[in-house]
Amino acid sequence: MSLSLSNIRIVMVNTFHPGNIGAAARAMKTMGIHDLVLVSPVDFPNDHATSMAAGATDVLESATIVETLEDAIEDCQLVIATSARSRSHPWPIKESREIAPQIVEEAQQGKVAILFGPERMGLHNEHLRQAHFHMDIPGNPEYPVLNVSAAVQVVCYECFMSARQSYTQHDREYPQVNELNGFYAHLENTLDDAGFLNQAHKGQAMLRLKRLFNRARPEKIELNMLRGILSSVDKLIAKIDSK
Repeated sequence: MSLSLSNIRIVMVNTFHPGNIGAAARAMKTMGIHDLVLVSPVDFPNDHATSMAAGATDVLESATIVETLEDAIEDCQLVIATSARSRSHPWPIKESREIAPQIVEEAQQGKVAILFGPERMGLHNEHLRQAHFHMDIPGNPEYPVLNVSAAVQVVCYECFMSARQSYTQHDREYPQVNELNGFYAHLENTLDDAGFLNQAHKGQAMLRLKRLFNRARPEKIELNMLRGILSSVDKLIAKIDSK
């Protein structure tokens, strides 16, 4: 298994049917991906999951179970959420084949998480907002519905095929989710102190700013520069307030 594939993490959120977890593990292993994280599964461990995994029980046995999505992605530098539904504040969205090369490229140097929601409703808005991009799997417009394990198979296949290609190596280092969240908290505090944020619509403004930076994909050194700028503004505000 290549380094790029070993750094790809499949995150299944609140999966209802244990058979889907086992089938997803099998789909992952056939494409050389082994990092499975389960966020509050409804019924796991379960014999049906083991049965559906067939020869991929090692993926099941090494799966990590966590309580929250934040725990599942905190050490990742790129988070992709699968979703076919439009939102009032849609994140940047790409098709699975289009984004697979980026997933593989960034996985050369850090963890990349791909999120799959519950069978009935998919990922909730609060989950979707924690992703850098949304991913769509194209299908028949009259019935564009995929079982969650089938969706895992399609995405893993696209990543596997992209990993077979030759990609130029880049010396880019991207921040992890916890570092990016720290920047967003710092940005909100600074903008609040500067009087920029309308308190009645503060959440909407921050949502749009997060979308902006998610599209821009700042590298780690760039994020540090932005934090430095915010710190300079903080000092200036404090100096003005002290007069």
